[in-house]
Amino acid sequence: MATRRVLIVDDEPYILQILAFKLRRAGYVALEATSSEEALAILSSTPVHCIVLDVSLATPTSGFDFARHLADDPRTCRIPIIFLTAHSLPQDLRRGRELGGRAYITKPFSLQAVLEEVQRQLDATAEGA
Repeated sequence: MATRRVLIVDDEPYILQILAFKLRRAGYVALEATSSEEALAILSSTPVHCIVLDVSLATPTSGFDFARHLADDPRTCRIPIIFLTAHSLPQDLRRGRELGGRAYITKPFSLQAVLEEVQRQLDATAEGA
């Protein structure tokens, strides 16, 4: 199977760097974006297999708004989204699911939990292909 590409979208440089490092160590191609605009530029030129998306992006587009955009676009609507956030209220979890999020991991998080969820989503996508 070809190497899987995971797009990480987070405006916190430390989180972005540590997740990218861990994903690369696990054998994935990790692509990094600090905003929805950067993520869209990557998605326009590179197919990705999974997106790890911070809900609280400080850019003009929130993670939830970006997820809605992805869900509305036929080119990106099937990419599994793993939300990463400090928001753990029931309404936040529900909103994430409504926007197509396949998983919702709250901060602080375990790097191992993120790696396991990425693998779970990629396995589920491969089974459904």
